[in-house]
Amino acid sequence: MHDIEPYYKWRAYYSSESDKKSPFYGRQYDEFKFTQKVYNYFIHPQWDNIGSSTLYAKCIYADYEESYAIIELIGEWNDCLHNDIMYLKREVVDSMIAHDIHKYILVCDNVLNFHGSDNSYYEEWWDDIKDEGGWISIINALDHVQDEMEKSRIQYYCNIDESLNDLNWRKKHPRDTYQEVQSIIQSNIKQLSH
Repeated sequence: MHDIEPYYKWRAYYSSESDKKSPFYGRQYDEFKFTQKVYNYFIHPQWDNIGSSTLYAKCIYADYEESYAIIELIGEWNDCLHNDIMYLKREVVDSMIAHDIHKYILVCDNVLNFHGSDNSYYEEWWDDIKDEGGWISIINALDHVQDEMEKSRIQYYCNIDESLNDLNWRKKHPRDTYQEVQSIIQSNIKQLSH
């Protein structure tokens, strides 16, 4: 896991540690010193600690005019033992909502497992953004991760769907990724309304 870096090819467009509105503003990273772990496995030092011992994040893009953020995650998302959604909501999302970010793309390519629990933080997050036309989408979740998320019923608050998996987001500009995800969400809403 130590060689899995957060996606870096968008750094020409955005850097969370340079963004004064970001919860990660001012962070400094040591490229050679590995201190953070998921269980017994070191992870790359570019990942941001959000307070969880098993889930780390990196805001790889934020657009304040369009009110969206793309956040890449790594590790085990464990609400049951570690209440990871609380850390994500309190340490990252609350700050972003305060700066009018209402649409969230959570990139889960590197989320190895999901263990659900109470849905109250997901519900709170949804309540905080729904009146602004906001949404939460989970993209590229592994099949067993998506299954566990659906068993935990977080799809009532987050967009989890086969159509949001296998997106080739790395080859796109962040705006194109956002537009593709938004288009899929709108298409799914239209299908449900018929």
